Amino acid sequence: MSFLDKIRACNAWHPDAFVPFLLAGERIGSLRRAAADHLRRWPEHFAVEPGRVEWVNAPADFDARSAVLAELIDRLEQEGLLSHLHGELYPVTAGNREQARCLIDRACAPFFGMRAFGQHLNGFVRTAHGIEMWIGRRSADRRLYPRRLDHLVAGGLPHGLSLVENLRKECHEEAGMPRALADRALPVGAVTYCRDSDRGLKPDVMYCYDLELPEDFQPQCTDGEVEAFYRMPVEEVRDLVRDSDEFKLNCNLVIIDFLIRHGLIPQTDPDYLELIQGLRSPLP
Repeated sequence: MSFLDKIRACNAWHPDAFVPFLLAGERIGSLRRAAADHLRRWPEHFAVEPGRVEWVNAPADFDARSAVLAELIDRLEQEGLLSHLHGELYPVTAGNREQARCLIDRACAPFFGMRAFGQHLNGFVRTAHGIEMWIGRRSADRRLYPRRLDHLVAGGLPHGLSLVENLRKECHEEAGMPRALADRALPVGAVTYCRDSDRGLKPDVMYCYDLELPEDFQPQCTDGEVEAFYRMPVEEVRDLVRDSDEFKLNCNLVIIDFLIRHGLIPQTDPDYLELIQGLRSPLP
């Protein structure tokens, strides 16, 4: 295994297996061909052609467009084509989250191949022996990646909350972190990837943060999503990312980015430039 393998695993998809989902000429999603065929039942809303699906007669109003999608999603969920609803609304956008055209339930974004946004925080401590990172183990009842290793704080970024507000919320829920400490997190960029998953296409954006924590900090999960926390030497984290599948898949990318920025993957690494480029994959 290698760091590059982890980046490739997060970017495994075949464009020919998907068709663009368009709204007023903008590509707001990418549908599997089988998913596109399901939309033929609503010709009043969707024009399904061999190489594209156009949302026709879409309401001009933001809330009305969201309502059309919500009604469609309810039908698909009742028929078992969608496994569940999350209850958290994400922006539907061809660009950034401030350019939302309407809203969709978080769990349904992959079915339509719509962009999803999240935040991942690298929590670390500087010790006499070097950097140590706080790592969480996901609870056994998590729907995705149960009991896999995860960041100290990571979560989706719903519509209606700012980056600062949502990061504070996630830091409190996942690590019991007070607001004053969460506000010390430093924005360090974003990682993007596009992956074909069981649920559909995931063209995802993860905003990344570094937070240097005090030596005596002890995380406490308040929402039940994490069953244990570990403080590991960063070299151990590096080796787990490179040599195992212990981490939730997309966490590998954010940690690789951390390792590069902190000099733990050197510029002499033969994959160095490809790693940097792979962390910012273009989204359809």
